[in-house]
Amino acid sequence: MKIKQVAAQLYTVRDFAKTPPEIASTLKKIRAIGYQAVQLSGLGPMPEKDLLALLKGEGLTCCATHEDSNTILNEPQRVVERLRKLDCPLTAYAWPAGINFDTLPDVKSFAKRLNNAGKVFHDAGQVLCYHNHHIEFRRLAGKPILEILFEEADPRYLLGEPDTYWVQHGGGDPVEWCHRLTNRLPILHMKDYTVTTENKVTFAEIGNGNLDWKRIIPAAEKAGCQWFCIEQDTCPGDPFDSLRQSFDFTKEHLCSG
Repeated sequence: MKIKQVAAQLYTVRDFAKTPPEIASTLKKIRAIGYQAVQLSGLGPMPEKDLLALLKGEGLTCCATHEDSNTILNEPQRVVERLRKLDCPLTAYAWPAGINFDTLPDVKSFAKRLNNAGKVFHDAGQVLCYHNHHIEFRRLAGKPILEILFEEADPRYLLGEPDTYWVQHGGGDPVEWCHRLTNRLPILHMKDYTVTTENKVTFAEIGNGNLDWKRIIPAAEKAGCQWFCIEQDTCPGDPFDSLRQSFDFTKEHLCSG
């Protein structure tokens, strides 16, 4: 993994990016930490051309986005056009809003909808990924729902954006899931996992938790991962400080250049 492949997921700093001036300030801070790429998520409204100009002005690449779940399923062409305006080839379905996971037919129907949307992106030269949480690790017919989704969808049309924290929280193994998604894993969400003094699991800066990054990163690279996106849903203090800690640890201990 090279440091230029390490991105900041802007959902981490969503509370500081609600208006165009805040977005501009946030991007400047992200670049000052050392990040050369970002994944867009949780930002306030801003015209794509203005956002792209800010990104280019800071020397930041938009490696991926998260888009509204219903828009991806029902109006994928709208997302295709947005990605083109942002000069970005990849998006992810971030959350199964309104989706029923109760039965195998429900899950297979959802996979078909993802597959149909993914074909629209594929035909446009773009990529649709699926971003998991822990809920996809419920089991149906003896398998985690996440496994069924990837089995049912065409590998050309639905790729993975595995989230290491949520894989772990769901009872899965991040390394195993990297192996499962070989040639289907363009982007990884790096998110550490720890236990508080109240004995509750929570998010942590990379290196401050219990995940085995020395195994996860090589497994992701072997699977073909191109982007390693650092995210922290909640932070103990300033989220910019958390992003800095994660970046510094990643650069020192996990990057080869």
